[in-house]
Amino acid sequence: MVEQQEKLLQEALGIVREQALGMKLNLDKGKLMDALKQASVMLSELRTSLLSPKSYYELYMAISDELRHLELYLFDEYKKGRKVADLYEVVQYFGNIVPRLYLLITVGLIYMKTNPSLKQALLRDLVEMCRGVQHPLRGLFLRNYLLQCVRNILPDVIEPTEPSEGTVKDSIDFILMNFAEMNKLWVRMQHQGHSRDKEKREKEREELRLLVGTNLVRLSQLESINLDKYCKLVLPGILEQVVSCKDAIAQEYLMECIIQVFPDEFHLTTLNPFLKSCAELQTGVNVKNVVISLVDRLASYSQNCHQDETSTQEISQLFDIFSDQVSSIIQCRTDMPPEDIVSLQVSLVNLALKCYPERVDYVDKVLLTTSLIFERLQLTCVEHTSAVSRQLNRLLSIPVQQYNNILTVLKLTQFTPLLSVFDLTGRKAMATSVVNNALANNTMVPTPDQVETILGMISALICDQEEQQEQDPEDFAEEQGLLGRFIHHLKSEVPDEQFLILVGARKHFMTGGDKRIRYTLPPIVFQAYQLAFKYSQIRDQDDMWDKKCGKILQFCHQTIMALVKAEYADLALRLFLHGTLAIGQIRFTNYETIAYEFLSQAFTLYEDEICDSKSQLGAITLIVGTFERLACFSEENSEPVMTQCALAASKLLKKPDQCRGVCVCAHLFWSGKSQAGQELKDGKRVLDCLKKGVRIAHQCMDPSVQTQLFVELLNHYVYFYEKGNALITVSMLNQLISKIREELPNLDSTEETEQIGKHLSNTIEHLRNRSESTEADGVSYDGLTL
Repeated sequence: MVEQQEKLLQEALGIVREQALGMKLNLDKGKLMDALKQASVMLSELRTSLLSPKSYYELYMAISDELRHLELYLFDEYKKGRKVADLYEVVQYFGNIVPRLYLLITVGLIYMKTNPSLKQALLRDLVEMCRGVQHPLRGLFLRNYLLQCVRNILPDVIEPTEPSEGTVKDSIDFILMNFAEMNKLWVRMQHQGHSRDKEKREKEREELRLLVGTNLVRLSQLESINLDKYCKLVLPGILEQVVSCKDAIAQEYLMECIIQVFPDEFHLTTLNPFLKSCAELQTGVNVKNVVISLVDRLASYSQNCHQDETSTQEISQLFDIFSDQVSSIIQCRTDMPPEDIVSLQVSLVNLALKCYPERVDYVDKVLLTTSLIFERLQLTCVEHTSAVSRQLNRLLSIPVQQYNNILTVLKLTQFTPLLSVFDLTGRKAMATSVVNNALANNTMVPTPDQVETILGMISALICDQEEQQEQDPEDFAEEQGLLGRFIHHLKSEVPDEQFLILVGARKHFMTGGDKRIRYTLPPIVFQAYQLAFKYSQIRDQDDMWDKKCGKILQFCHQTIMALVKAEYADLALRLFLHGTLAIGQIRFTNYETIAYEFLSQAFTLYEDEICDSKSQLGAITLIVGTFERLACFSEENSEPVMTQCALAASKLLKKPDQCRGVCVCAHLFWSGKSQAGQELKDGKRVLDCLKKGVRIAHQCMDPSVQTQLFVELLNHYVYFYEKGNALITVSMLNQLISKIREELPNLDSTEETEQIGKHLSNTIEHLRNRSESTEADGVSYDGLTL
């Protein structure tokens, strides 16, 4: 097919070149009539019906270029005195209508240039005579040639010097008539030929649409068309033709064309008639694209320009006009797909946010309208993968991203109801977007009511839903970690309100089930600890501060116990220990009792819930480390804790863990603090712990483990020796070093053995450095054998 078209085109172009050469030779010899005859033969090639629009266009362009030589020649002849009127009469007697009209337009152009007084009549004459060609393709290009020829001589004045020269109104009438005829020819193409070639014809029409649109471009280029003429003459004439042609392809293209070629000020004033026409278009027209194109253009215009008072007033009415007309379009077009309806609402939200950023009620109005539409269409659960869902996601995402302040989004009363239309995946995606936006912009939610609203909004992330399915563990952890971070943004500067926020937040997050609370309750507990510190800082301003602290710690205790019930013992133990440290620093009424309760709860968890020996050692180490930092217990309360820790360490299942646990407990009797803030220095009990550690190490059967424990014991001995425990002697250090050096060569050469050797080397290096600087720090290493 392509090859055949190429062949036909080349044959036609060959004849054109041949006849054009003859025409030019005759023109050079002054034989005008012979030249015109050859021009007529050349133009007869445009009578073909065999060429595709693309090939016909190439032929048309080649002939147009050749006709330019004839036009220039005729203009020169006029200057020499030839009468163009006679020539205009002569060419009308040429045989075939297509070449006759092309020649008539060419000669007519010279006639109008040389006789401006005839311009008005000749324009009317030419546009009427072109009706003689009714073949769509030939007629379109003929009228395009007419429009191209007269583009620079169209009357463009409101008041002419000579009445016969015409005004801009004559140009409007001429172009509108040409436009109407071209559009009819263009539409007629759709109805020619067999129905199986429909797609091919539509493609050909797409290729030719610019010819029709050129009429509107020419209208927009007339400088004398003011707003009044556009409203009364231009737009009504165009819209009448667009609506009456009843062709979807033509209507959609021409409506887009109107938007693109005419100024924004014109669109602003003629918004109502334009949008009313949109409601009258054929069902096949994608009205959504037309309206959105106009909305986007006017939104940008209103943002960028500084208007006079009249335009400002028109811009202030922009949203209301669009809102009403879009509703009318949706009601008129019952066949419009739901995704297109939501797309129109998206364009309205964009308009509201660009033109009236402070008017939150406008955005809310769009969301309400969308909710009502969904109710009317009975769309109660939109699948995440559907086109409707994608548009709805856009609709709700735009305010979130535009405001970049979740507190402003909370003012949209229709946001949450519309969010419920999504399926679970859609709700989660939207909730995640809301939370991420708050985190990215560091937005704090400062009142209990706002917290209540936003937690309701993101409930899909907080608790199980009816349609919940098994989720990928990594995705679940990431999602809940996001919520954990967000909890730190639920914060008020007013302490009493902050407590209400935490109570409300806990109520929501407790509904999340055992899998979720491990991520969401700890941040609430830490926020509560911070609040207790805040009350402590303002104790001079609030007489009830200590009672409030007690209430907060009670709240924390209840929250941690919920984690205990969900069998997160290790996590609960750590939270109780953090609480113990916080209470020890705040020191409110009954602080010792409450601190002891928190510490004893931690110990109870250790005894009842933590079974693995390694985890038990870790827990004991945490408990000892916490107790060391406390200075809030009397001897009555501290003695049982120290004794119990030492006893628990000695009961660990594995001997290496026992050894390490007992050594850790040694620190309780030396560096733990009393209520007076003094460090305990019970050298005997420290030494008892270390000796017990040595005995346990001797009981280990694995030589490498035993040697490693001896190196660790050596470090503990060195620590307490340097801290001033008089019961630990250099002789004890020498015995341990000797024992380790005795055992080390017997170990198998492994990576673990290398680590033990390196540990020992570092310890020996430390001792060597300390022994050389004994005078400075008062610690004597006399007699130490290195």
